[in-house]
Amino acid sequence: MRVPTIAVVRNEVDPSCEYHCDALEGYVPNATAVDYPAGERPDLERADGVVLTGSTAGVYEAADRPWITDQQRLVRELVEREIPTLGVCFGHQVANAALGGTVEHVGTTCRPVDVDLAADPLFDGVASVVPVAHGDVVTQPGDEMDVIATTDYYHAFATRHRTAPLWTVQFHPEFTSTHRERLEADFDWTDGEHGFDAVNATQIIENFASIVADSTTHSHAVDD
Repeated sequence: MRVPTIAVVRNEVDPSCEYHCDALEGYVPNATAVDYPAGERPDLERADGVVLTGSTAGVYEAADRPWITDQQRLVRELVEREIPTLGVCFGHQVANAALGGTVEHVGTTCRPVDVDLAADPLFDGVASVVPVAHGDVVTQPGDEMDVIATTDYYHAFATRHRTAPLWTVQFHPEFTSTHRERLEADFDWTDGEHGFDAVNATQIIENFASIVADSTTHSHAVDD
């Protein structure tokens, strides 16, 4: 059986912060990297799934960063084509903005947070403590985007499209204890009440890969 190909759309604009893209890409099986700010674009004829990474850029910077507007068009095409897609942090924000939602800067949060996760295949086996590092939030989800995770400080913490296979999460499932020193240096990370001992968010990436694989298998079965 063919291993599905997942395009990892890397959105980081600061070379010194690309470690989060590296980490996320490293967890995605059969990943194809796409440097979106540099002008690369995913081949949607060959991609079985797509992951949109985080970024130190803000969705509201589209006037100065035209690639952000391009990526919003990409999101709408992914929805139309029904290609399984996972948006992470900036990816969460750009996907919701692409569908008519709003994003605002509110100040940095960088720590493990308690989260109320809905019953969703993306969250199977995932602990209710996840690592975050963000300064922007989705204040209004996009059209057809349902909230599937909330925290005490952030309502639209994760979303899912009602009909298309699009999921988005504000947190960083790729972050583990190996990133603590960088997060402390870059974003004043604090372990708070939990630390990384309570975190197993990388399971989300595995779950998404399974969703992509199931979608691909179903597609082939229909074609046959």
